[in-house]
Amino acid sequence: MRRLSRARKAPRDLVLRARMVELSWSGERVPAIADELRCSLKTVRRWLHHFNRLGLDGLENLGGQGRKRRITESERSRVIGLVSQPAPGRLTVQADGELAAVDESGPPQWSLDALAAEARRLGIAIGRSQVRRILLAEGVRWRRTRSRTRSKDPEFEGKGHGSSASTPAHPRARRSSAPTSSDR
Repeated sequence: MRRLSRARKAPRDLVLRARMVELSWSGERVPAIADELRCSLKTVRRWLHHFNRLGLDGLENLGGQGRKRRITESERSRVIGLVSQPAPGRLTVQADGELAAVDESGPPQWSLDALAAEARRLGIAIGRSQVRRILLAEGVRWRRTRSRTRSKDPEFEGKGHGSSASTPAHPRARRSSAPTSSDR
């Protein structure tokens, strides 16, 4: 225990807890240990109780802390997989050449709300914000970029020239600087 409390290569938390036990063995009271190690009384008591109950293993980090996942990995994968499927309201060309949608009342493109609703329909209890977090974490794009300058419609006219000729462009003048060897 004394070696561990003075170790330089062990995890800092483990060394601190070993130091708590060592100070307790030397007769120090909990308030004095907490003052010396700059931690709370509750922390000192907790780790001393863990050590007394489990020995050296009681000084290890406690597993299972924090909030548990609300959905499983397979459900997470199913949510991610939804993005690769066409949205239910998206028009697709059928075998006979006609355009039709699986669900004409459904959204034509995936949105976070549409993905969350579809996941809930599949039995996955999930909200819009969680869908967003999952897709961002995986680097999956759910939005399609729209180009307003292109269209398959033959009647579509693209934008004209940039700005009018009456607006002069700023002349690009060469900046003056101290002469350098590259100017020669």
